[in-house]
Amino acid sequence: QVQLVESGGGLVQAGGSLRLSCAAAGRTFNTYAMGWFRQAPGKEREFVAAISGSGGRTAYADSVKGRFTISRDNAKNTVYLQINSLKSEETAVYYCAARDGSVSAEVAGYDFWGQGTQVTVSS
Repeated sequence: QVQLVESGGGLVQAGGSLRLSCAAAGRTFNTYAMGWFRQAPGKEREFVAAISGSGGRTAYADSVKGRFTISRDNAKNTVYLQINSLKSEETAVYYCAARDGSVSAEVAGYDFWGQGTQVTVSS
């Protein structure tokens, strides 16, 4: 079992930045690939970024490449998502997730989910 708690969301103007954090409880954090997803009102949950257990491999949705950066600190059992140049259409609840395996962009591929953190981008 892995318990995940996101933080760092909030209200930001378009073009602004945020850093989201996801703290994990569990002794084998570095064996889990971690992902960030988001879900806007009335839309399906979508992939944003993922990182391997070691941090050596990352993957991004095309829409966020060059603006978002995923990273992890295994000593702190924490994964981060640096978000820059936010757009109003990126208002959503952002979730982190963990899977016992390699990096994946599939929602169904993740075993554990946090409760999410709200990001609201004002135009």
